[in-house]
Amino acid sequence: MELLGYGKIPAERLNATFTALADPTRRAILVRLAAGELSVTELAAPFAMSQPAISKHLKVLERAGLISRGRDAQRRPRRIEAKPLAEATGWLEGYRQLWEGNFQRLDALLGELPGAKRTKRTKHRRK
Repeated sequence: MELLGYGKIPAERLNATFTALADPTRRAILVRLAAGELSVTELAAPFAMSQPAISKHLKVLERAGLISRGRDAQRRPRRIEAKPLAEATGWLEGYRQLWEGNFQRLDALLGELPGAKRTKRTKHRRK
């Protein structure tokens, strides 16, 4: 299935990424892993939930390819993986470009209407 703006990304992979990102706990886990590898115990520490509940969230993130599991002696630290996030960002960027083009065409059309004021529209900038 070809998706707008980013060539071919399997729909299942994109769905898994967005499903994983839909949960605030999983997003918080990714934020923590962006600073470096952490064990399950370290990941569970700031959350008011059991370690098995955190483990379920980690499994969703692993299935989506957003994190991977390492091996360091007795530890099994988790680390963030960039590729699925880059794919989702690329897919969304295609839609941002589509809408930006639509807005530019609408501005041009509105500028052609009789009695329309000629004002320069500043381009919307992402934060």
